[in-house]
Amino acid sequence: MNAAVATAVFGGFMVLTVALGLLAVRGRGSGGGLTEWSVGGRSLGTVFIWVLMAGESYTSFSYLGAAGWGYNFGAPVLYVLAYMSCGYALGYVVGPMLWAYAGRHGLVGISDIVAHRYRRPWLGAAVALLATVCLLPYIQLQITGMGVVVSTISYGAISLNWAYFIGFAVTTGFVVVSGLRGSAWVSVLKDILVIATLGFLVVYVPLHYFDGYGPFLHRIVAEKPQWLTFPGHASGGLGQVWFITTTVVNSLTVVIFPTTVAGYLGARNADALRRNAMYLPFYNVLLFVPMLLGLAALFVVPGLTGADSNLALFKLVVDSLPAWAVGVIGVAAALSSIVPMAVFMLVIGTMWGRSVLGAVPRLASRQKLWSQLVVVAAGAVALLLTYAAPNTLVRLSLISYEGMAQLVPMLLGLVWRRLTWRAAVSGLVAGFALVCVLVFGGHDPLWGMNGGLVALAVNVVVALAVTWLGPRDADERPDAEVLALDDEFPRDEALAPGGRVSPPASS
Repeated sequence: MNAAVATAVFGGFMVLTVALGLLAVRGRGSGGGLTEWSVGGRSLGTVFIWVLMAGESYTSFSYLGAAGWGYNFGAPVLYVLAYMSCGYALGYVVGPMLWAYAGRHGLVGISDIVAHRYRRPWLGAAVALLATVCLLPYIQLQITGMGVVVSTISYGAISLNWAYFIGFAVTTGFVVVSGLRGSAWVSVLKDILVIATLGFLVVYVPLHYFDGYGPFLHRIVAEKPQWLTFPGHASGGLGQVWFITTTVVNSLTVVIFPTTVAGYLGARNADALRRNAMYLPFYNVLLFVPMLLGLAALFVVPGLTGADSNLALFKLVVDSLPAWAVGVIGVAAALSSIVPMAVFMLVIGTMWGRSVLGAVPRLASRQKLWSQLVVVAAGAVALLLTYAAPNTLVRLSLISYEGMAQLVPMLLGLVWRRLTWRAAVSGLVAGFALVCVLVFGGHDPLWGMNGGLVALAVNVVVALAVTWLGPRDADERPDAEVLALDDEFPRDEALAPGGRVSPPASS
């Protein structure tokens, strides 16, 4: 009976999710092209941008990984709060700049921006390939996370394999049709459920299991003090230096992460992004809840090891709440997988549709179609690897965030004209290669520091050296065409059929 009730609740919300995603484009017809599909026609207001970008950052990790890290290590998990808040502060400046630059030149993604800045279409294709390698593991992780959640909240009635497929099918069902706008609409439902369920759990769990926060916190201090200080419990040395360096590199990365940039480019105006940067840290307060519940699970369900520790939060609720409540909490966690998965798939599709397949003259007129096909293909690859070789993408996920950090110096070219494409590429290759060596060689952290920051420092040094010592590029374009100088662009100009106001010289 419990399985039937929870599964019915879950199924009903999945139907609602697909319906919301499809309704997002009602009345807009099939037109709009790639810009409408990939960045919502650059028309999303503050609320939609807020829920969309919150949805990208509040993933299945928030329900599974954050609780698991709290359960296993304790204090080091707070790095998530630190880097997100710092990243939002940087986004206050960077977001409007990228939004204006992309809007002025009719660009729809980070690979597009790079190709335009350096007048090298092949460089945009290379960035698309690199970003795909780094984003595919996140799609697989969201599929896996949703599978674990759904199987758990259905009391085993839905198998992992079916749960994986449901996640892929639901996400693909609306994102192919409605694009970024559909993801924003589904994010509204997700955020309502996330705020409601976590708000309930933060009160319910301490009262139900410990008779209040006082006894709960006293017991942690008395019995588990090592979970409350760095480097945490059995964390392998994730101390203060690691915390600071990880916060720095991740805050830089999250600002230019392809999915974050997609959120920037969907905004109606620069002020919507500034307000969003101020409001998003409030959403981060919710992340304390799964972290605290992970600590609570130390006493309620001790002895969890390996992947089971990621279920710490759900172990607390499955046995103590009625099935319908378990179903609702599970839906909130499942949508926390679906929304970011949708944006990851959308971004991969957009990059390939515009910068890879769209760069081929014979295919350039059907960029939206190619983007939609790539969305399905990217999701299918992640799903198949989840079934057949899950460790393949898990291994790649080790370099995903630190690898994407190596794009930061390349985007400095938007404010420093002297940075050449040779310098940007040299730094990127050096930094990414060092990330691979450190991570796969077991040397991350290095001397207590995040390996990604070490690689980023090498990246910057190489880029500066090549800029100063290497050949200079002849670029006759004015600064307004090359650099991101302000946060406004002429909206009253009609975009060309290819989606650009002023095509780059190489097109």
